[in-house]
Amino acid sequence: MVKGALLRRIAGVAAAVALFATAGAGCGMAKEMPKELVAAAKREGKLFTVGMPDDWANWKDTWRDLKAIYGIEHQDTDMSSAQEIAKFAAEGKNATADMGDVGIAFGPLAVKKGVTQPYKTSYWDEIPSWAKDRDGHWIVGYTGTIAFLVNKDLVKTPPRSWRDLLKGDYKVTIGDVGVAAQANSAVLACAYALGGHEGNLKPAVDFFAQLAKAGRLSTNDPSISMIQKGEVAVGILWDFNALNYADKVGRDRFEILIPSDGSLISGYATIINRWAKNPNAAKLAREYILSDRGQINLARGYARPVRTSVKLPEDVKRKLLPQSQYAKARPIKDFAAWERTTQELQRVWQENVLIHVNR
Repeated sequence: MVKGALLRRIAGVAAAVALFATAGAGCGMAKEMPKELVAAAKREGKLFTVGMPDDWANWKDTWRDLKAIYGIEHQDTDMSSAQEIAKFAAEGKNATADMGDVGIAFGPLAVKKGVTQPYKTSYWDEIPSWAKDRDGHWIVGYTGTIAFLVNKDLVKTPPRSWRDLLKGDYKVTIGDVGVAAQANSAVLACAYALGGHEGNLKPAVDFFAQLAKAGRLSTNDPSISMIQKGEVAVGILWDFNALNYADKVGRDRFEILIPSDGSLISGYATIINRWAKNPNAAKLAREYILSDRGQINLARGYARPVRTSVKLPEDVKRKLLPQSQYAKARPIKDFAAWERTTQELQRVWQENVLIHVNR
């Protein structure tokens, strides 16, 4: 799915100048960028990305910073993770893109296709093992976790866990399982909580079948327009989407929480094109994305930094959920099993869940 808007516009160039002035004083990049890399990136002076548009995860502030600090001009073409990898492969040595941002499940696929080059960055040791390729072919920059968005006007007792969902009298909106990555991830998150895993979604499928039989499951997309119309009582979606949508519609109307009995934490990873024309600019961009300043930029777009050591400004911290809510969230461990499962998920969902919807 091509990425959609995830943030409101924030401070302009004047504010950026103030931020640069404080870099290295506790809210900047923390580490000095590798001098040789900076020099080489400046000589290239350009960076062409795919799937990293201004309005997704607040990428615009990172592109603004790279231009203001290093003089690197940037241009993006928005596309899905699968399209990014296909583009790298199709163009080969005639590459028109230097770098992309893909869902974590696509990282290993990009390596398998042979379209990436490794670069570990200065922050390598701070990146969890699940969030990086062992050689640095892909590295997660920010995470997303499956959450509940609860409309307090429609739900008087917000569910705190997956099991709590069964106790309510409201509809649960999950989206198009078998097609949408967010909806698929919601099923896996539920499976984790109920004893399943990447290769066994039966506990979650049975759970949602029970909701469907009770007339309490909606397979509509929990989009901002649906939420705004009051047509979503409880939506299951990424935390960054839930937080962003709630802020746009009216945060006081909603409670957003990570289910206490388990969830899925995933993320998006940068990949550098094997045939990039501006490889040093791409490597510098990866360095900057993982710097304190870069991680804060992402957090302003509701994307949770992968480096948990980064100290977020208070106004940014208030945009996100408390870290304590993520205690039972876990990453995908078996990507191969998950890939096999998702190939069958649409059929399994149709045969076991959708047959009960709207009956």
